[in-house]
Amino acid sequence: MEKEICDESNGLYYTLHGDYYLPNLVLPEPAKVSLGKYGILRREYLKEHRPVVYETMLLTGELFEHLAEVDSSCRSMMDRLIPEMAKAEGITEELKARDQMRWVGLMNNIHSAAEEIVMKELVYA
Repeated sequence: MEKEICDESNGLYYTLHGDYYLPNLVLPEPAKVSLGKYGILRREYLKEHRPVVYETMLLTGELFEHLAEVDSSCRSMMDRLIPEMAKAEGITEELKARDQMRWVGLMNNIHSAAEEIVMKELVYA
């Protein structure tokens, strides 16, 4: 009995393990991507709440590219939302110079609101 065989119809190689031939499957190398906060949160969300999507993307090698894209999109959305929301609320540099504690509190509120939007729209979608 041969230890390794090749199936011409699909091009896969099989190795004998005990009484069974198992395919020699190798996962593609994941891209060397440094994930930020939102990419990590997206990965954990997929792993916990969408395990089939997570496993499919992991096995096809699309997961890390997807996580990097989500992370980048979240950061750019935050960079866009915070100044827009600050302008809409009338938070200015003048307020920052006049009353720093009030300005910090208002900016923290805006940051939290923008992050909640980003999380709902991109991370947990």
